[in-house]
Amino acid sequence: MTTSVRGGQLARLLGQWHSLPGRHRSPDYAALAGAVRGLLADGRLPLGVRLPAERELAEALGVSRTTVTAAYRGLRETGHLTSRRGAGSWTTLPNGHRVATSGLWTPDDDLDMIDLGVAASAAPVELVPAARAAADELPRFLGSAGYNPTGLMELRDAVAAAYTARGVTTSAEQILITSGTQQALDLVLRLSVPAGASVLVESPTYPNALAALAARRARISTHGIDAATGWDGEMLLGALRQTRPRLAYVIPEFHNPTGHLMPAALRERLVAAAHATGTELVVDESFVDLPLDTDEMPPPVAVFDRHSRVVSIGGMSKAYWGGLRIGWVRASAPLVQRLAALRVGVDMSSPVLEQLVAVHLLRDAASIVATRRAQLAVRRDALIGALRDDLPEWQFTVPAGGVMLWAELDGPISSALARAAEDVGVRLAPGPRFGLDGTLERFLRLPFSLPADDLIEAVRRIASVRHDLDRSARPAWRTEAVIA
Repeated sequence: MTTSVRGGQLARLLGQWHSLPGRHRSPDYAALAGAVRGLLADGRLPLGVRLPAERELAEALGVSRTTVTAAYRGLRETGHLTSRRGAGSWTTLPNGHRVATSGLWTPDDDLDMIDLGVAASAAPVELVPAARAAADELPRFLGSAGYNPTGLMELRDAVAAAYTARGVTTSAEQILITSGTQQALDLVLRLSVPAGASVLVESPTYPNALAALAARRARISTHGIDAATGWDGEMLLGALRQTRPRLAYVIPEFHNPTGHLMPAALRERLVAAAHATGTELVVDESFVDLPLDTDEMPPPVAVFDRHSRVVSIGGMSKAYWGGLRIGWVRASAPLVQRLAALRVGVDMSSPVLEQLVAVHLLRDAASIVATRRAQLAVRRDALIGALRDDLPEWQFTVPAGGVMLWAELDGPISSALARAAEDVGVRLAPGPRFGLDGTLERFLRLPFSLPADDLIEAVRRIASVRHDLDRSARPAWRTEAVIA
């Protein structure tokens, strides 16, 4: 059944839907149509949703029905709305669009786009030799069915050894290999979060984590992370004590998207608070291998766990390659077995060949990760230099690691800027993608995983359209790209 949105609900999502301050005002119908496209671009209005009838929306917005009729007509002309007499109108995509790896709906002919929507790097040179070595090893596994829900023992041993080296003693029985970090999170949520359960997340946070929680129909509450200073310990612990959530999801190492690193003292207090409130703590360690300014890292959150409250998830997407779909869960051995049993109903197990490739890459982890860190440090500095030269009014804290910085813009223009940037060949992930309620319009995540020249050119193009936003007489809504 198609989901419907009522007039009052859509009015709340639209908020201040007229043209941005300082710009020549466009007609109300054009501004309304652009605002609806903006909601699609932010992911706040999904595809396939039936919009309210014209009269209902007009009453909710306090405008004439003629305005809404013209706006709907404009949306149909751009392919963002499909209407059928007697059935209503629902959100769609223009023809010739597809889903890109960034999670964006994009046109088929955008191969020259500088994509800053993806916070991941190209594969290391060691990947091809590792794949060849893995293929040579594959015959010894061909006599079995190839299903191993917990993962190959060689890979589980390697991941466990990495945790032990970081200071948290771990055995292979405490490791479940998954098809990427996202599946690791999804399995934990399937097991631990029944429909309607309370979950605490940071704000901003990883968009796909929010999507996974929405799929579980969780009741989500948030703890705000300051763009400049990171976590407020007292407020975070207070949120835990007040909401007593079933589960809390945090990203303590080079947080996505702010880049902050959680101090050791707060990690210890967070685990103690989770134990006191009966909260399962899911710790996303996707960026833990990527400190750029220091080799001294706080201990893993799991070091402070004495009551099996901490579940750590991680993977190889950020330090190695996103196309290698290898992730893992570190938890108590009984919980790993329960997750494996659940996993059988999802995809049986991870591909044997990819797991063997991962084993070979982890054997060379020291050199691969060192090269990646040096590469990212150069790219980060190039991005910072370009921002300071071309967009000096933007504010940000220089991240000490990871692959991104969180920029505070000079106005609530993130979504409009992202749409305008598409016109000059730059794809951006606007701030509202990283929150729940359409806020964060003053912020933009900027990854530095692309080559330095691309980053400098991207900033130059962004600066050109940023300055045009205040001068342009036309709406800056982009009709070709929708964030789903």
